[in-house]
Amino acid sequence: MATSSRILVLGAGGLIGSFVAADLARRGFSTIAAARRFTLAQKANFDDIRELPFTLLDVTALGRLVEEANVVVNCLGVLQDTPSDSTQDIHIDFVERLIGALRAARRPILFVHVSIPGVAEDDQTEFSRSKRSAEQLIVESGLPYTVLRPGFVLAPRAYGGSALLRALAALPFTLPKALASRPFMSVAVEDIADTIAILAQCWQKSDPHHAATWDLMHPARVTLGEIAARLRIWLGDVWPLSIAPPMFLLTVSAKLGDLAAWLGWRPPIRSTALAELRRGVAGDPRSWMEATGCAPRSLEDALRAQPATIQEIWFARLYLLKALVIAVLVVFWCASALIVLTVAYPAAVALLTTRGYPGGPAQFMTIAGSLTDFAVGVAIAFRRTSRWGLIGGIGLSLSYMLGAAIMTPDLWVEPLGALVKTGPAIVLMLVALAIMDDR
Repeated sequence: MATSSRILVLGAGGLIGSFVAADLARRGFSTIAAARRFTLAQKANFDDIRELPFTLLDVTALGRLVEEANVVVNCLGVLQDTPSDSTQDIHIDFVERLIGALRAARRPILFVHVSIPGVAEDDQTEFSRSKRSAEQLIVESGLPYTVLRPGFVLAPRAYGGSALLRALAALPFTLPKALASRPFMSVAVEDIADTIAILAQCWQKSDPHHAATWDLMHPARVTLGEIAARLRIWLGDVWPLSIAPPMFLLTVSAKLGDLAAWLGWRPPIRSTALAELRRGVAGDPRSWMEATGCAPRSLEDALRAQPATIQEIWFARLYLLKALVIAVLVVFWCASALIVLTVAYPAAVALLTTRGYPGGPAQFMTIAGSLTDFAVGVAIAFRRTSRWGLIGGIGLSLSYMLGAAIMTPDLWVEPLGALVKTGPAIVLMLVALAIMDDR
């Protein structure tokens, strides 16, 4: 049904925002999809897209943007501070400027803000505290607003916590009891989109829910362990034996995830994600259901509406392996370079001198090759340069194989088969390239 409402969706590249923007457009709403960046596939889905550096936009620039819409939906959020992301910048500073822009608008604009469930007393992370501070700013702003607090979001796409739980469900692991017993109320992303469409329609009819905070979730109180078990059945991966890893192992994994995040990656688990899992997800959706008439989909209904295909199964099985693949390749390239530059240096030079190469050129080739190997490993370690590092590693490996075939063909038949093993390394780098993208 076509409508004259124009809706600006901020964060339309994310899990919730991308679905909401596409759903609103499908319903006939004129939709502006805004994100820091879109994939090529996402760009093809929207007629009006804006790639914007949100943290750099001042009130004036935001004012020009919000003036184009009747409803502004803020789905922006970051889980944890990294060199490129800041919870303070996105959750508080940006919301302050956005409030300023909405106040200065020439007409009232409905502000719909996606937050998190729970109470302030339970907020233990910068993520949850900054989200709660943003809520308070909105409530005190005097603007027409609705704060939405969705539970664990079930969506066709997988990202963040939903991707992690799918991955755990595809492996022979169960959650430690301390996590499995935590409340984890869920919501289908379709229910979030339905709610925003209802708000937009009410706003168009001058009957807005202009000051409301709602928990969006199915009223059934399920646990995190029950969610994981249901996802395992959904994926069809019912293992005869499941192992519950100790909490300290998850804590160590989260710390390693924090390190990976500072290298630009979005790892499956970080300290904030683990803390939020410990906290759980719970709320009271009755006021939302009464105000909108929404009948939220249950966990079973949401999964039944999205039958798992081979794509979901492959993704779930590969998701945690991605971190292992990248880590192995970094160690492979860096360690091999350091070994040659240190304990194996005399043998590496001798390998060339015994085949007729003078000492100076042999040393230069050994050092240059090792430094190049190390540079490839470092490039793979950083998310921004990883793709080029992998492509460079494949090219370098092929050149080593070709060069050896010309200059030292006897190495192809040496007992340990060093050159023969280069082939599987190339294949592993091709796998890393294939699973590089996060969204």
